[in-house]
Amino acid sequence: MNVLIIGEFPESAKKNIVGLFPDTWRIQIAAPEDSVRFLKDAEVVIPEHVIIDAHFLDQAPKLRLVQTGAGYDNVDIGECTKRGVRVCNASGVNAVAVAEHVMALLLGFYKNIPYLDSFMKSRRSEKDLDYAGGELYGKTIGIVGTGNIGRKVASYSRAFGMHVLGYHHRGIASPEMEMVGWNELFRRSDIVSVHLPLSAETRGRIGSAEFENMKRTALLINTSRGAVIDENALIRSLKNGEIAGACLDVYTEEPLASDSPLRDMKNVILTPHTAGLPDGVKFHINRYRFFISNIEKVMAGEQPEHALNAV
Repeated sequence: MNVLIIGEFPESAKKNIVGLFPDTWRIQIAAPEDSVRFLKDAEVVIPEHVIIDAHFLDQAPKLRLVQTGAGYDNVDIGECTKRGVRVCNASGVNAVAVAEHVMALLLGFYKNIPYLDSFMKSRRSEKDLDYAGGELYGKTIGIVGTGNIGRKVASYSRAFGMHVLGYHHRGIASPEMEMVGWNELFRRSDIVSVHLPLSAETRGRIGSAEFENMKRTALLINTSRGAVIDENALIRSLKNGEIAGACLDVYTEEPLASDSPLRDMKNVILTPHTAGLPDGVKFHINRYRFFISNIEKVMAGEQPEHALNAV
C-alpha cells in the first residue's frame, strides 16, 4: 500500500503520523514541491492545501482514493469521478477538537487570559492592571453553519448558560438552537462563531454589511476557512470599533502574513490553524485513525465513510 501525504510537516509530526500506519504500508510525506516524484506510485493521497485537478491526476495513474480532512474545496470531484478515483472527507472527525478550541478562544477573550498571562510574566505592579472582561452566562451566541462542529459548539455553549442561535443555508432545523435568518443572527448575537465550508457561494460571504449589522460589543470567531470572511473588511471593522474583537484560527492566505495588521491588534486573539490539531503540531490521532480505517475499506472493496462521489 502506497500512501502519499502532501503538506508541510515538522519532523516530530512526521514521526507521529507514520507511527500510526500499519508497518506493511509505504508512507511518504512530502512537501507540495517535492510530491511529484511520488505520484506515479501513489494509491492513496492525503492532500493538504494542494489542488487535485486533471493535471495532478495525470501524474497519478495508480490513484484509487483522495482522502481529505473536513474540507475538500481543493479537490475537483468531477474529474476524480471520471477517472474512477474515490474522494472522501473526514467530516465530523475533528468536531470535538474544533469546538473545544472555540470555547478556549471564547474564554480566553472574555477572561483576558492572553493579557493577564503577559501581565504576570512582565512582573509589573498590579497597580498597573487594566482590563475589561465579561461572563459567557446569559450571552447570545450565533452559530453560522450548523453541521457537526456547529452543533457541538452549541452544546458546549448551552452548558455555559448561553442562548444559542443558528443559521443553516438550507433552513434545516437543529434542536440544539433557535434557527434564525442570516441578518437576524448577526444583529442579535453577542458572539458569532463561523463554521462554513469554503465554496463559490461562501467565499467572502461575511463582510462589511454583516459587521455593520453586529453589535459594537460583539465578538467574531472563525475556525472554519479564512476566505469565507472578507479579511480587509474585518480589519476595518476592528479598527473602527464596529465590533469588539475577533478570535481567528484561519486566514485568507496561510500562513498569515508577518505584516498583517491583525498581528498588532489588542482586541484580536490569533492561533495558527490548529483548532483541529489537538495532539501536537500538525497532528490529530483520531483524524489519522479515521484515514487508516477508510483506506482499508476502499482497498477491501467496501463502502468508505463520508464518500463524496460514487465510482
